[in-house]
Amino acid sequence: MTAQRLPLGLAVAFAATSLPLSGLGIAASVHLPAYFAASLGVELAVVGAAFALARGIDVPIEPAMGLAMDRTRTRWGRYRFWTLLGAPFMMLGLFLLLQADSSVGVTGLVAFLLVAYLGSSALLLSHSAWASTLATTYDDRARLFGVMTAVGVMGALSVLLFPIVMEQMGYSDAEAVRAMIWYLVILTPLAVGLVVWRTPERVMEDVPGARFRLREYAELVFDRNMSRVILADLALGLGPGWMAALYLFYSRDFMGFTSGQANILLLVYIVAGIVGAPSMAWLATRLGKHRAVIVAATIYSILLVSLPFLPKGQLLMSMPTLFFTGFFAASFNVLTRAMTADVADEMRLKQGKERGGLLYALTTLTNKLAGGFGIALTFWVLSRTGYDPKLGAANTPEAIQSLMLVFVIGPVAFVSIGALSLLGYGLTAERAAEVRRQLDAREAALLAAAGVDSLTGQEQVPPRRT
Repeated sequence: MTAQRLPLGLAVAFAATSLPLSGLGIAASVHLPAYFAASLGVELAVVGAAFALARGIDVPIEPAMGLAMDRTRTRWGRYRFWTLLGAPFMMLGLFLLLQADSSVGVTGLVAFLLVAYLGSSALLLSHSAWASTLATTYDDRARLFGVMTAVGVMGALSVLLFPIVMEQMGYSDAEAVRAMIWYLVILTPLAVGLVVWRTPERVMEDVPGARFRLREYAELVFDRNMSRVILADLALGLGPGWMAALYLFYSRDFMGFTSGQANILLLVYIVAGIVGAPSMAWLATRLGKHRAVIVAATIYSILLVSLPFLPKGQLLMSMPTLFFTGFFAASFNVLTRAMTADVADEMRLKQGKERGGLLYALTTLTNKLAGGFGIALTFWVLSRTGYDPKLGAANTPEAIQSLMLVFVIGPVAFVSIGALSLLGYGLTAERAAEVRRQLDAREAALLAAAGVDSLTGQEQVPPRRT
């Protein structure tokens, strides 16, 4: 049976979960820490410790959650059930954060954040794993993850607009953040409701008697293809993360932009993902996903190296370079997630069980490691150069030159490692199609043995004897 191409309307509807998830990502990394520290007056050390502890607790829970997803079988489906479970947790966590005041301590803030993080983790893992079963062909997966990323960028942009628009209307920063969180609380059930209502889910049949043995954890991580995806995902996360951590320092002190101009350029960089994600997904259908990543990483590195040569303080002349840098950066996460779906098929063929949830937990873990470890590493390296952020443009010319070198060299090095790690990646379009053919044949045989029609999913009624 030949798989039908996923309709664009269905892909867009399914991508709706990316709206609140990406919005929460921006809010949690940029606005919430400043809200608690500056607007509510919570001690800076308390805020930093709470966010670090909440993420630290959440990290080991995700693999367990992914494994639980793969073992779930309910009348609502597998990943649909976890989507329905994750949404109220995320909403509750956000609501609790809105109720916090200056008296909240580390324990309270960690608890509120953890509820929101657990809900968002359940949504993110189930969304990614569900996507791998919704789009079953090599090319369709690249397209679907491209659409999901583009929709996610729109979600991030919608959140970024709150402080910009509300500032012009005379509202305070705290009021803008509270409106932003209420927006996410309302958006989450609407987005999830659309996904659950519009999206079918096909639960793949497991091979009878197949068990998950401890050694199979190692097989997942050290598989020839999955190990390359994990390393690429980590390195490709560290590169843009390094750039983001130093972006404001670099824009202000080396390029001579004001904070407002720097944020306009950042907006251009993010908006580029709406075009870049689906465009690079299309390129992946022509070149192959791993080759498209290598192309994107190469061009991204060239663009980064060109940034210091742009005219300083010239906003309009910098916009095209920032746009195309964001254009190619948006493809990294798209393509590694689509590649993970292909690996999940291969693992199901080898081990006889669904592993999508667990594999996506591993790649999500690399993103969190890149986010946490990357900032610490970036600031440590910068501190060794003699640059002082408090001095700004008053730093010595040597220190500002060092800032530029650190800003450029770090991301280029990590992105290059990500590209090189995919050399030798073996899940080409042809191999993925063959894996899928064998899976479909095996499932059809399992369904036939169980007396279920493989096309309709209905139990077959044996012919009546006369």
